[in-house]
Amino acid sequence: MSSERLRRVAIRRSRKIEQVSATIEKVLSRRGMAGKLREYRLFVRWSGIVGQAIGRHARPTALRAKKLTVTVDSSAWMQQLSLLRPEIVAKVNSALGEQAVESITLRMGEVEGPAPAREVYQPPTGTLAPDEAKKVDESASAIADPELREAFRHLMAKDLLNKKRRKQ
Repeated sequence: MSSERLRRVAIRRSRKIEQVSATIEKVLSRRGMAGKLREYRLFVRWSGIVGQAIGRHARPTALRAKKLTVTVDSSAWMQQLSLLRPEIVAKVNSALGEQAVESITLRMGEVEGPAPAREVYQPPTGTLAPDEAKKVDESASAIADPELREAFRHLMAKDLLNKKRRKQ
């Protein structure tokens, strides 16, 4: 395979991934869950967005109607964060790629340990059992578009392998 052909295949695959991501976001939006997805993204990435120091002393607890509620573990940190509100709003919006937050409300409370470190992704390895492979093929057979069917089959197989790895 020529390098130009490989490049075109890589670009096509990249576009497919973007299309699947966009489709998932559209489905969640239609079901009224876009806000939950935005909130989840913020909660998972919080320490990376605001920095480890702030992440150890403050946690987002809710994001409703562009108002972010943050629980802070001490009055000293509450004072510091109250002065940093505009910068935090800007960092969050930049990280989320949209104007998701307009204001921040700070409240005192217990902040549970350090933010959980994100797992380093390791692609699943191994093979599916015959019954699992049959399940994947049956599920994918309902999709008419051959490229989308193959992408779905690949995604479902990887998901099953990931679940098997987590159980071990």
